[in-house]
This record gives sequence, structure tokens and C-alpha cells, in this order.
Amino acid sequence: MNARRLLSTVVLPLFVILASPIVVVLIWRTCVAYDGSLQAMLADFSVAKLWRAWPWPSRTALAVVGGFAAFEALLLVALPGRVMQGPVTPSGNRVTYKLNGVAAWAVTHLAFVVGAARGWFSPSVVYDHFGEIITTCSLFAVLFCGVLYFKGLHFPSTPDAGRIENPIFDYFWGTELHPRWRGFDFKQFANCRLGMMGWSLIVLSFAAKQRALDGRVAGSMVVAAALQLIYVARFFWTEHWYFSTLDVMHDRFGFYLCWGVTTWLPVVYTSQALYLVNHPLALGAAPAVLIVGAGLFGLYVTYAADRQRQRVRRSSGRCTVWGRPPEVIVAEYATRDGHTERSLLLASGWWGLARHFHYLGEITLAVAWTLPCGFTHFLPWFYPAFLAVLLVHRALRDDRRCREKYGRFWTEYCARVRYRIVPGLF
Repeated sequence: MNARRLLSTVVLPLFVILASPIVVVLIWRTCVAYDGSLQAMLADFSVAKLWRAWPWPSRTALAVVGGFAAFEALLLVALPGRVMQGPVTPSGNRVTYKLNGVAAWAVTHLAFVVGAARGWFSPSVVYDHFGEIITTCSLFAVLFCGVLYFKGLHFPSTPDAGRIENPIFDYFWGTELHPRWRGFDFKQFANCRLGMMGWSLIVLSFAAKQRALDGRVAGSMVVAAALQLIYVARFFWTEHWYFSTLDVMHDRFGFYLCWGVTTWLPVVYTSQALYLVNHPLALGAAPAVLIVGAGLFGLYVTYAADRQRQRVRRSSGRCTVWGRPPEVIVAEYATRDGHTERSLLLASGWWGLARHFHYLGEITLAVAWTLPCGFTHFLPWFYPAFLAVLLVHRALRDDRRCREKYGRFWTEYCARVRYRIVPGLF
């Protein structure tokens, strides 16, 4: 194994596996113990101090995480929903998904409001035990990924499974594309029902904590929380689109995704609301309206672009895009079992501006719900910065994958749609 391969398949994955749980705890500690200042946290940092302050799992944290996971699993199984077939996998396989996300979102939030109102738990319980919850989620993900690793090698659910590299990389990247048990899809459950549903409840709990501390919810929290709640609600409204994304279609379910959606997402994606709990800012009506307007525009772009693509594919191109017949490239590709499939590459509408123009909408929305935090500290801005890097990397990965999959058809598409995300720039 040469040095470059050793770095990419052993050293970097191992570093991420070991360092990531520490990073999320430091983000939480910086907000609650150092006034959101990374400089103050780093100036006071020592391994001994971090060890003494480490938020170990507690009974409350185990009850919150375990109860939430069990409740969401029950809703996924018990609530009625339409069954859809996912896209064709690299091995020519297709898996099915149960679509009841909207109902689950409504029931989950109703249960949270009713439970808090009746005194079964404090609405700020997530904030009050967030450090312990973070560590509990990390430990759960580490152990569960071990189970997924073993299952993928010995009891795979589909042909899209097996070893790729060494044990460290396979644990990090995953050994199965779609791990399932008796029809229960672990990737859908973790990504949609733990990560995305948890995001929504965490933000509500942070807002409740600010109200408990100050007697009201500040305008800055209202704007930031509202935009995030709308984004999550829209996600469940179009949950069926998610199963055509890179995460589901091509990324195996290992530590990278599993820990990412069960621990990284709940901490990093909600960091603005966490910061605002103790740093409420007064927003005037005009700034609030402008910020909300910018966020809703970003949300509209992501929704409209995804809707265009789905409509064109569903109608086999027999529709209109911005009032005109869509410009498409009929791309052929071969699956691993030797079958030839076809896909439509849309080259007009939003997809004619850039190959991933909807990513620009995602970044715009993230910036909008971070603006209420102001510019005193960098920490609240870490998420938009991380998201920009993530989406640029994802665009590059997607280009490389599509070039390998579609060959000359992708070359033709790139010649017609030159830019990846930002027209005229990148």
C-alpha cells in the first residue's frame, strides 16, 4: 500500500472516527461555557480540563435518546404511508421505502407539545442535558456501526454490499448500501427519522430554554428557528425526493453517514439556536423580514429545482420547464449485472444555470438562519462554512461519479451546462 492510499483509507478515516466525537463536544462546550468564543475555549483548553468536564451519558440522556429512537421507529412502522420503489442501485437492485414522514413529523411535534404542556417532561430537557445526549449518540453510533459492519459482511440485505478496502475504511464507509431488517430500512430511519426529526425538536427545545431564562423568545431565535423548522417540514413533505440523492443512492451506510446524521447533524446544524439561547439579539422588523425573505427564496430554489428534475423524469420529458419543452440528454449506462438503463439529464431551467444550482439555495438558506446570530463570534457561522465545503466536495464527487457512470453523455452534458454551482464562477 503506497503512502497516498494509506493516508486516504487508513489514517484519515481513523482520525475522523477518533476526533469527531471530541469536536462536537467542544462545539457544545464553547457555546455553554465560553460564551461562544472559540478563542476563549482554545486559550483555556487542556486535556485534563476536557476530561473533567466531559459530559458522560446519564439516565436522562439515555431515556431521551432511547425513547425518541423507539418512538420514531414505531411511527415509521405503524403509521400508514405510500410505498415507493427507490432508484436502480449499481447492482441493478431496487429497494422500497415507506413514505409517512409528514404524518410522523406532525405526530412527533404534537407529542412534544402535549408532553411538555402536561408536565411529563420539561420542554428544555434537550438543552439541559445536551452534552450528555451528544456523548450518548456518539457511543450509540460507534457501536451500531460495528453491528452494520458485521451484518454487511455476513448477512447483507442486497447485492450492494461487501468489502472495499481494509477493516478501518470499511467501518468508516460502510459495508452495505441499503442495510435492512424485515423491510425496516436503517438508512432511512437514521437519516430521516433520527437526524432530521431530531433537528426539529432540538431547535424547539433550545427556544423553550431561552423563554425559560428570559421570559420570552427573542426575535433572533424566532427567525432562526422558524427557518429551520420550515426547512425540516419541507424535507418531510418531499421525503420521496431524498431517496434519489447521493447519500442514499451511492454512499454506503457506515460511520461516515450513521454518526454524521445521529451526532454531527444534531450538534452542528442546530449550533445557531444553541448559541442564541444565551445571546439573544433584538431584530427590527425590516431586518427580520429581509432575512426571512432571503431564507425562503433559498428554500424555494432548492424545492423548485428538485421538483423540475423529478417532473421531467416522471413524465419522461413530456412536460414544460419554465414554459418550454425541457432540454434533456438521454444517457445510457450499464449496471453491474450487465443490464442497460437510461436516465434523463436535464439541461434547462434551474439545471441549465448550473449542474447543482440548488446547492446555492441550500447555502443561502443556511446563511439566512445564521444572520440573526450576528458577527461577534465565528462559531455560529461554522455550519454555513462547513455546508459550503461539503456541497462543493459533493458536487466534485458527483461529477466524478457521473462521468464514470454516463461516459460521453456526461461530457456532453458538462459542455452544455458549464458551471457546477455558481453560474459564471464555479
